[in-house]
Amino acid sequence: MAAGPRSRPVRRSATGARRSGREAQGRAGARRRTSGAGGSLPRRNREAQEKAIVEAAERVFAGAGFGGATMAEIAKAAGLPKPNLHYYFGSKRALYRAVLERTLREWLEPTDCIVATAEPRAALECYIRGKMRLSFTCPYASRVWANELLHGAPELRATLVSTLRPLVRRKAAVIDRWIAEGRMARVDSKHLFFTIWAATQTYADFTVQVCAVLGLEKLDQTAQDSATEHVVGLVLRGCGLAGTRSGLRK
Repeated sequence: MAAGPRSRPVRRSATGARRSGREAQGRAGARRRTSGAGGSLPRRNREAQEKAIVEAAERVFAGAGFGGATMAEIAKAAGLPKPNLHYYFGSKRALYRAVLERTLREWLEPTDCIVATAEPRAALECYIRGKMRLSFTCPYASRVWANELLHGAPELRATLVSTLRPLVRRKAAVIDRWIAEGRMARVDSKHLFFTIWAATQTYADFTVQVCAVLGLEKLDQTAQDSATEHVVGLVLRGCGLAGTRSGLRK
């Protein structure tokens, strides 16, 4: 029987070999940096690096979008080697999802004050102030979120249905109960959330526009306080509730 053709060995260029070697060394280095006595760094060190990476990713994704951002840019912004990003998150898409998921967690937390046993004015004021505070302290996260929605929510669509929709329904039911009990004016409870989101997140997503109109270089504490009192008072008056801590009334 005639012997079949012998397969040729695959040749790798010297450049490719060096690149592969550097990437392997980088991954090994990242593993060594996350290992130590007992097999891993203290949990707080890992959490600190993950936090630094996510916060850097927020800034880069906010400016360049998902398509324009690169892991190299994010690593530079985080002040960490690029292999560390791949070690913790695996891919750019996984890191992007981590940014979106953290944003959602932080935005949902202020809704904890909206419960049936709470006083309506205090609960809604607490929620609005929490959302305004996040808009001022985490503007990049808000811009990443807005950009994702403007592109049809390819990564978020399932989460909007599985997480955000049921939460809004639960909180809207609380507001509907307050309305039925005559404790606040009749409003569309679900659309009330849309109104609050629009009023609060504009200070993160459109800071440049706000500053241009107000003639400011940036929204300093005085401007932030003024904006917060305005939004709180406007929403509470629309809900037929007594004033805020600044002394507003029906």
